[in-house]
Amino acid sequence: MAERPARILTIAGSDSGGGAGIQADIKTITMLGGHAMTAITAITAQNSRGVDAVQVLGADLVIAQIDAVARDFGLDAIKIGMLGSPEIAEALADWLSSSPHRRDPRVRGNDEVPVIFDPVMIASSGAVLADEATIAAFKRLMACATLVTPNLPELGALGGEAAVLELAPALLIKGGHASGETVTDRLVTREGEIARWDDPRIESPHTHGTGCTLSSAVATLLGQGLALEQAVERSRLFVRLALRDAPALVAVNGPMGHQHVRNDALAPGWNLNQITLVATDYASSVTFYRALGLVQIVDSPDNGYARFEAGNGATLSVHVGEAAGGAMAYLECADLDARVLALASEGFAIDQMPRDESWGWREARLCDPAGNVLCLYFGGENRRYPPWRIATE
Repeated sequence: MAERPARILTIAGSDSGGGAGIQADIKTITMLGGHAMTAITAITAQNSRGVDAVQVLGADLVIAQIDAVARDFGLDAIKIGMLGSPEIAEALADWLSSSPHRRDPRVRGNDEVPVIFDPVMIASSGAVLADEATIAAFKRLMACATLVTPNLPELGALGGEAAVLELAPALLIKGGHASGETVTDRLVTREGEIARWDDPRIESPHTHGTGCTLSSAVATLLGQGLALEQAVERSRLFVRLALRDAPALVAVNGPMGHQHVRNDALAPGWNLNQITLVATDYASSVTFYRALGLVQIVDSPDNGYARFEAGNGATLSVHVGEAAGGAMAYLECADLDARVLALASEGFAIDQMPRDESWGWREARLCDPAGNVLCLYFGGENRRYPPWRIATE
């Protein structure tokens, strides 16, 4: 029997364009292997150009949705997004403070279900999604949350870092709204900053739903038992990969490419997704694999190295010359260092302990009993999008 998926409840508004809100949450939770359950707070008529209409549901109906799934399926994590009214915010705070379903004996690793609160106030299109009374009611929800995930304008509206941490134990400050070529996100607790990520900004006109996606990813990974810092780190990677694969359905402010994100870079355990083969003639090998229908993503003739991608995201490389060293299979793992150390402690001979390589991967190497070389690695964003990726056809 398959392992039970993490049960993730998302409480948010519906986005008729499918890029943000409850729709983005469901896509994210599903792609990460969770079971998505929903409590819809509002129905919006919106597209890439803006929000045409909003119908907020009654607080009683929202709580009824939450109660219905919580008492039957149980919960491993809760994500809170757009609420729509102060009445819903207050009713939800009451439920979180008093419901026995917030303390579920079936939850993984903790007797209290983690709550990720994304204080949605303004849509990517600029539409205001929370009035002053609703924002005031957010204080009670922050006190119930495990993590609050505002962007910079939302953090300002909530009173700043210190004000949020008076109520919530942890805060993820998202830096996407800041200027510059680097995006900095900070994970902060009452004890101070515990993690910081600085990554090159991905220039894309299609960023609708980034906040919804990030918060629902964190909820899913926490529900699966990951520690907070680890969950945030992998959630950020999920968002970056979805941004890179945005389908460009409209000119600007379109949805991201949730459906294209591969779990290899996110899930623990080994994922066989790359093999390197020896080549004797670079040009003929490139011609062959292109004719086979694979998409070339790396072209480095000076190094005798080319990489191709199959439709499922797995990659195959060819390498000319002695440096190739024969065929090599690659197993990717998000918790590479810990797993390699475990293998070494079990008596496996590790030929190369994990180290950072110039092409952006972290790699370790060992041989199987027949002498075949295995590369254990973590490529993350750089597997499908290496720095020298060529334009695909």
